[in-house]
Amino acid sequence: MHFSPAEFAATALRLCVWLILLTALFVPLERWFGVRHDGPNAELRHNLAYYFLSSLVPIVLLSAPMALLAALAAWLVPDALITAIAGLPLAVRMVLAFVIAETGFYWGHRLSHELPWLWRFHALHHSTERMHFLANTRSHPVDMIITRLFGIVPLYLLGLASPTAAGSAAPAALIVLGTLWGFFIHANLRWRFGPLEWFVTTPAFHHWHHSRHEHINRNYASTLPFLDRLFGSHYLPRHWPAEVGTDTPLAPTLSRQLIEPLLPAPPVKPAADHSF
Repeated sequence: MHFSPAEFAATALRLCVWLILLTALFVPLERWFGVRHDGPNAELRHNLAYYFLSSLVPIVLLSAPMALLAALAAWLVPDALITAIAGLPLAVRMVLAFVIAETGFYWGHRLSHELPWLWRFHALHHSTERMHFLANTRSHPVDMIITRLFGIVPLYLLGLASPTAAGSAAPAALIVLGTLWGFFIHANLRWRFGPLEWFVTTPAFHHWHHSRHEHINRNYASTLPFLDRLFGSHYLPRHWPAEVGTDTPLAPTLSRQLIEPLLPAPPVKPAADHSF
């Protein structure tokens, strides 16, 4: 996707407006209903920078993979399958697209924890030690692109998305919905929702995903917790995690946080052999 200066300025302006609206909504809620109140947030400056980076960079970098994906889908997927799915009622196709994309997002997210080369990028998101609505966009652009591709690729392959204006509506809606919901589940809110927590992710659900030591590598779903139940990664007790964050060292500056995961990993020094 090519941005003219005017389009880039308009996108940046929309992000500023959204930031104002999100701040007006979540700052009072987090102050009144926060799980913890630890004083000034030292991560705020970087979180604001990532808010803009994570919103602008993937839009530009995803355009080429999406064009290639559309071409591959037309070549790989049988026409009969595309025709059958296209014949489904609109409501059914939308629900199908949502569940398929969320399943893809789940596995993209889970593999970002399980594969070391993906964790290099995803660790930045888990470096936050303060759950806060802006922690939602505290992510490396490469991490965001990979996770989104996991969710969007199946839609193109099944004919539920295409490069046309109409065909791109489902991926765009899913990304917007997921981003907005992401601000909520990262927020410092102590609310619990009873039986509703079986059907939709909540702050408590996602705070446990960010747990530093207890029951780590759980709750990967972005909106549908039944995926974690299905794949054996669900954990949601009545209490909250004692501490969030990660023991992975984080570079102190924004530029190093972005560049270091792209560099070759340093060799692991073998343990000394003291046997005789």
